[in-house]
Amino acid sequence: MPTLREALIYEPAELSFGTSGLRGLVTDMTDLECYINVRGFLNYINKSSGLVYTAGDLRFSTPRILAATHRAIIDAGCEPVFCGFIPTPAVALYGLKQGEPSIMVTGSHIPDDRNGIKFNKADGEVLKADEVGINQAVLAVREALYAEPADEAAFGADGAFQVTDELPEMLEDASHDYLERYLDAFPIDAFRDKTIVLYEHSAVGRDLIKAVLKRLGATVIPVGRSERFIPIDTENVTVEDQRYFKELSEKHQPFAIVSTDGDSDRPFVIDENGVFHRGDELGAVVAEALEADFAAYPITSSDGVDTFLADKSVPAERTRVGSPYVIVAMQEAQAAGRRRTVGWEANGGFLVGNDTTIYGKPLMKLPTRDALLPILVALYTASQRNSKVSDVFAELPQRFTQAGIIDNFPPEVSRAILAYFADGNEARREELGQYFTSEDGFGAVTEINSLDGLRLYFDNGDIAHIRPSGNAPQLRIYSVADSQERADEVVGLALKEPDGIYRRLEERFGH
Repeated sequence: MPTLREALIYEPAELSFGTSGLRGLVTDMTDLECYINVRGFLNYINKSSGLVYTAGDLRFSTPRILAATHRAIIDAGCEPVFCGFIPTPAVALYGLKQGEPSIMVTGSHIPDDRNGIKFNKADGEVLKADEVGINQAVLAVREALYAEPADEAAFGADGAFQVTDELPEMLEDASHDYLERYLDAFPIDAFRDKTIVLYEHSAVGRDLIKAVLKRLGATVIPVGRSERFIPIDTENVTVEDQRYFKELSEKHQPFAIVSTDGDSDRPFVIDENGVFHRGDELGAVVAEALEADFAAYPITSSDGVDTFLADKSVPAERTRVGSPYVIVAMQEAQAAGRRRTVGWEANGGFLVGNDTTIYGKPLMKLPTRDALLPILVALYTASQRNSKVSDVFAELPQRFTQAGIIDNFPPEVSRAILAYFADGNEARREELGQYFTSEDGFGAVTEINSLDGLRLYFDNGDIAHIRPSGNAPQLRIYSVADSQERADEVVGLALKEPDGIYRRLEERFGH
């Protein structure tokens, strides 16, 4: 009698952790593979009874993956509680409040042909230190399932369940608690007489965000709602996105335009002129409003953030990219006595490390990426001052940023590039001048920081940061410059097809 593994008619692709959570092609995320990983996580945290909260985004594959997740929870001896199709921070917050783990099925901002699973322990996100143990537990589950006789397994030869379960009735408490978190923290008339455009697209938090803004007094104009998933990314705001935001500002003359990515943990704050403000600067605005005594944010952030926080006497630490690294820095600051720790990513997702207060009202900690808090703080800061949203960001040091991404860039080539230039010696810095040329406006490379990717500092003040995706064949570029035009130009020079900086590097290191 063949084993389940012998009976499979495809070659399984094992899921792996990226910067935060598991990601993979939908075709690889079979019921069997999702089940294995969820059981492994639950075994790792020794969860064999009690509740596990779940939620998902609006991708076409999410309900099926949720069903596999629920079966794994039940088979582990636990009870799944489906919180609905709600933001990642909403289900994480509810799990924290209840002291139980939670699982979010989401691919965040990536295209619809991919999806992911994000695990939260009872006390917060899975961290990098947990991944080795989780992977070992997953391996044990995989070996045991693969060894089962095929005719006794719950899975067919295609990795799908023989019998598919329906999703259980939705518990609305998590949505309610997430909404009330902000209604309790902000004045009920915070946005009275303010017109706010909400770009809904396929963001899972679109209805909750609309409800919060309306309850806080705003006139909300919803636009762009889509039943087809749109993979909009706060770290890859395209020329088409910028044009659309500009058109919305001219048509509606709003106080602001807001949106989020697919799972609503990354914010879009667009001012009255249709100008998008990146998450690293947005984080600085929120840190000031929360009167933070420590801030952590990734190496890819603008150096203007450093200057701003130094002027406010806020100790800060730059980390590797990913909320797990930001969280560890916040935890270390708390251990050293800090009581108002915050963190954020360049994508804008904001984390609150301590139970604290805002505008004199309590705010429960939420040490995972959240989009709604930074949106509300930026807009309320402008409303309090009776100013424009653009004025809030004009107070930051005038360093300008941009980011972009190139697809179909082999990961092994990215690794080769990083390995070659990582030591940053003079010869390597000079060699980079063959790609970042004086003809394109670059100065000499004065420093290379290899904490996470390659951050290149030029003597004319430009910064270019090369960073591969953690789990996709993509290479990102982040730029910092003295003008928006130059920041945009640096990104364009890197991503230009077919002979931009990145493709020339690929030609050199791809052989």
